[in-house]
Amino acid sequence: MSDEGVHKSAILLMTLGEEEAAEVFKYLTPKEVQKLGATMATLTNVSKDQVELVLAEFRVKAGEKTTLGQDSDDYIRKVLKRALGDDKASSLIDRILHGGDTSGIERLRWMDAASVAELIKNEHPQIIATILVHLEHDQASEVLGHFPDRLRGDVMLRIATLEGVQPAALRELNDVLTKVLTGGDKIKKSTIGGVRAAAEILNFMASAEESSVLGAIRDYDPELAQRIQDEMFVFENLLDMDDRSIQLLLREVQSESLIIALKGTSSELREKIFKNMSQRAAEMLKDDLEAKGAVRVSEVEAEQKEILKVVRRLAEEGQVVLGGKGGEEGFVE
Repeated sequence: MSDEGVHKSAILLMTLGEEEAAEVFKYLTPKEVQKLGATMATLTNVSKDQVELVLAEFRVKAGEKTTLGQDSDDYIRKVLKRALGDDKASSLIDRILHGGDTSGIERLRWMDAASVAELIKNEHPQIIATILVHLEHDQASEVLGHFPDRLRGDVMLRIATLEGVQPAALRELNDVLTKVLTGGDKIKKSTIGGVRAAAEILNFMASAEESSVLGAIRDYDPELAQRIQDEMFVFENLLDMDDRSIQLLLREVQSESLIIALKGTSSELREKIFKNMSQRAAEMLKDDLEAKGAVRVSEVEAEQKEILKVVRRLAEEGQVVLGGKGGEEGFVE
């Protein structure tokens, strides 16, 4: 959900009233609730025209929806029971609709990163790794940020080499998180963890922490560290995105953030950005870049990380296509 979408949703929910808004929140993910709640708390001086525009847009979008897919759980239950009978359908329904008990993980998703870190920091690194791969990648990254360097590197190494979760590991996880997942000797291992998961988590880390973790992994296994780095999407990889994807990204990024993020980048990347803007906008951006002067490396990296978060969100939504793999990040001179 874009920042504009969050803002509009917050206005809509404030307009609906307490009971109706509460019903909507029941269907949102923890991350969505946090974003909307924070935005609602900061809403001030919303004009009547803004409210009317949001309501009008909502009516149009709501009118485009159908009832197909609503109450699908109840429909699936009835169809399977009628086709297979109660006994055969019961276990199948559980697997389709629930996929195992994840109540423990679900509780962690609602907690702040510091609390999760405090809860699991004394567990075995393998258990911590198994827990983190069940969380959203950005939340897992924040949790790792609360660990000391040695533990952070150890956990990330285990995430990168995690090819799946065996039944025994699932049972141990159950003991730690009060039945996070259920499993027995016949359960198939989950296809989670691995180099890709490690790279995604590292993408959300601050640059200093990211370098520290990669360094720890490189000391243990240089080839593995390189494989992780190859999977990471860094700012210069914007060069590998097609023009349409760049244009969609630019609509989501504030100009001030873009100015800072482009400091110290290659001339090729800057030209890629310029050519996907109107001539007037490109000229203004060039002037602003020259006028900005020196910027701290940490500030540049922070803005680049924020823009990369937008890139990943758009990619997850299927709006943009990511190009090549990651490489070494440079320094601003």
